[in-house]
Amino acid sequence: MVGRRPRAVNWGSAGQQTKSWPVLPLAAHRHNTTSGLHYYQHQNQQPDDEEAALLPQVNQNGTRCCGDPSKVTRETGFKDHAALLAAEQRRNDLKRKVLEDMHGFDAVDLDRKFRKQPEELKIIKSKPLRRFFEAQNDTLDAWVEVDALVYAVADDVIDSMNPDADNDGIPERQIPLGLSQGAIDCFLPEEHRAQRAKAAAQARWAISLNLATNILMLVGKLISMKFSPSLSLAASTADLALDLFCTLIVYGTNRVVAWRLRSLQLKYPVGRRRLEPIGILVFSVIMVVSFLQILQESVSKLLPGGSREVAPLPPVAIGAMAANAVIKGAIGWVCKGIKTTQVQALVQDCKTDVYFNLASLMFPLIGVKADVWWLDPLGASLLAVYVIFDWAETCIKNVSRLTGSSVSDELQKKLIYLAFRFSSVVEGFKSLTAYHAGDGVWVELDILLNESTPLPTAHDVAETLQYCYEGLEEVDRAFVTIDYSTLGPTGHVAII
Repeated sequence: MVGRRPRAVNWGSAGQQTKSWPVLPLAAHRHNTTSGLHYYQHQNQQPDDEEAALLPQVNQNGTRCCGDPSKVTRETGFKDHAALLAAEQRRNDLKRKVLEDMHGFDAVDLDRKFRKQPEELKIIKSKPLRRFFEAQNDTLDAWVEVDALVYAVADDVIDSMNPDADNDGIPERQIPLGLSQGAIDCFLPEEHRAQRAKAAAQARWAISLNLATNILMLVGKLISMKFSPSLSLAASTADLALDLFCTLIVYGTNRVVAWRLRSLQLKYPVGRRRLEPIGILVFSVIMVVSFLQILQESVSKLLPGGSREVAPLPPVAIGAMAANAVIKGAIGWVCKGIKTTQVQALVQDCKTDVYFNLASLMFPLIGVKADVWWLDPLGASLLAVYVIFDWAETCIKNVSRLTGSSVSDELQKKLIYLAFRFSSVVEGFKSLTAYHAGDGVWVELDILLNESTPLPTAHDVAETLQYCYEGLEEVDRAFVTIDYSTLGPTGHVAII
């Protein structure tokens, strides 16, 4: 078997935060396990005698053959053993080309040589230079992740090709993708799966903590509003209430997306992940309209004819806003070390809330102490303008993603690198297009093959690439097409 489960490597000294990714094993260690037996073990099953005859065997010289020829009979389902051997040889050749050639460019070795550790980044005084090394670390992370994914998934996908090599309508062997029901997470290294599960659990914990905190703080602010008519306090309370509503929308849409009802799968064949950005889009419109009302009231108080009374700010209101800022700051500090997209967005939101609540507190407090009536409505106006622009930007961002905006340069380079890992089995790459379909990404890759390439080989290369792309967390869907010339049609009708 060409490759099986890779080992893991940790970098960073003891006590530091380390990352764990699989290392590509040396070629000498690649023929130690049997493909079919691995999948039975994964399913906690044991093959019977007939199935054992169909499982690939490893000879003494380290090569594989399609089961024991002496046990291959019509009862096992084989009508043409030569076709089976040819299909097995084709799969082995393809795996060998993909996996063994990856050692010519070892991303893990490059990571060891060029990664800058956190303590090294801290002593770099130049901000542009520090940003350069941080970007370099991100690139190394992407390369190592792609190598781990390709090595872990590619051989399993290739092993799933053509289970009925003699075309008699009876599958001659169990296939990995059949046993996993099309999922590929189970093929990933244990370290990778554990890392994804840990990241998901940390994200759920952080979101739950933020949700419970928002509910308690909203109750405190609603109570404090009974003692103070401050517009800044009203703006802060409205922001917290709507922010809580937004969190509930995200939580609810995530639950709906996770449903595995047969009727929903038939109605939404490619999933329902775009429900979340649609929910955020609707909510951002509600947020902007609500704060336009607060802005209108604040401006009317500043205009001639408005009330000139200084809004009182009792201790309960001061305590509520100060506690809000302190608690949000504490949550952001606790979650800062969780390096996932969702949690980092939550950390940024906590940081914004700290500034917002401090401003909501300072404007009316200074107005009360200095007996300046216009500071409170001015503060409320500025806060309303800030929230309007912030959520308008969120609205535009979600509209852009829902309408198919291109991916970031960093993700585009990561996708190109994944294609590069298959350069040993293709003639070239004609085009790669990646765009958002909501928060997820769809990828279209056009590869070049020799026009004499057999159809089974062309199919196996394209579909393996497709599965590897969809194994990336950022990618929802991938489409790989085949061409034999760099010239000619682009493959799609021109958009005029």
